[in-house]
Amino acid sequence: MSEATPGRRIAVVLFNLGGPDDQASVKPFLFNLFNDPAIIGLPGIFRTPLAKLISNRRETSAQANYALMGGGSPLLPETRRQAEALQAVLGARLGGDEVKVFIAMRYWHPLTEETAAEVAAFGPDEVVLLPLYPQFSTTTTESSLKAWNAAYAGPGVSRAVCCYPAATGWVEAQVQAIGEKLDEAVGQPVRVLFSAHGIPEKLVTGKGDPYQEQIETTVAAVVVAIEARRGPIDHAICYQSRVGPMKWLGPSTPEAIEAAAKDGVGVVVTPIAFVSEHIETLVELDIEYGELAHEKGASPYLRAPAVGIEPLFIDALADAAVGALSQAGVAPFGQGCKADWKACPHRKARQAA
Repeated sequence: MSEATPGRRIAVVLFNLGGPDDQASVKPFLFNLFNDPAIIGLPGIFRTPLAKLISNRRETSAQANYALMGGGSPLLPETRRQAEALQAVLGARLGGDEVKVFIAMRYWHPLTEETAAEVAAFGPDEVVLLPLYPQFSTTTTESSLKAWNAAYAGPGVSRAVCCYPAATGWVEAQVQAIGEKLDEAVGQPVRVLFSAHGIPEKLVTGKGDPYQEQIETTVAAVVVAIEARRGPIDHAICYQSRVGPMKWLGPSTPEAIEAAAKDGVGVVVTPIAFVSEHIETLVELDIEYGELAHEKGASPYLRAPAVGIEPLFIDALADAAVGALSQAGVAPFGQGCKADWKACPHRKARQAA
């Protein structure tokens, strides 16, 4: 069916990571995470025992961090609010169609398999797969796409948005959030730190993961928009949540905070790869890195909020979903990869065509 054909049943599926609901679900959530071959690339016979070991060892410390947020992750409630906001916008834009927005979490409920069954029961004519990861990575969007393709056996023509690193509404929502913090810091020198979740460097250099390039694409677009209104800003890209002995993308966010302190400036930290508040923002950025900034003397330490249900961002998601209805297969919304990355799903789709 074409985009103009009315009377369709359209399912929009939001992909996200998921998070434990309570203290009891922390360990099984961690097991699901580390048992994903996109996270630990070992054969199952080795990966599964390792995932059990890691989840056992990390359970207590992770529970302590989730306790700081009331015992569980706020990610599902946040994602539900985004789904409700998106459904309202799409309902207004596609008035002749029946649109329903679903949530498919990768590592905790509602798991992909559960959502796939719900979507099949809805009986859609069209299925739009829309990640809540603006930048594509094999560790996030590709993993979700693989899980969905393995689980979904229902009707409808499926199309996927692989990324939207420079989507106007996404960029403008970031600009707005950062601008409010720059206003708060007025008169005090600050460096804007664009903090993204890290990945092992070998995923970029070895597997051709475009994530780093797409982070840089988002940051460049945000900086251009801010500087057009405010003039030059001091800024840097950094990566958080590094674990294990492998070399990860850098510099790390703690290293960037220490560098700012040495340069005698404060920081405005913005979560440039996260669209909702969860453990990496509320605990890692707000508490752990906030304490580090205080210890090292990077003052002020300000953190821009995740975009959440900011209308600019929800409109960007709606634009991406509507645009996907007139495309085939997997494609970016707006600018995708600039280089010819091996792991780019749009590249793979073109090669297969």
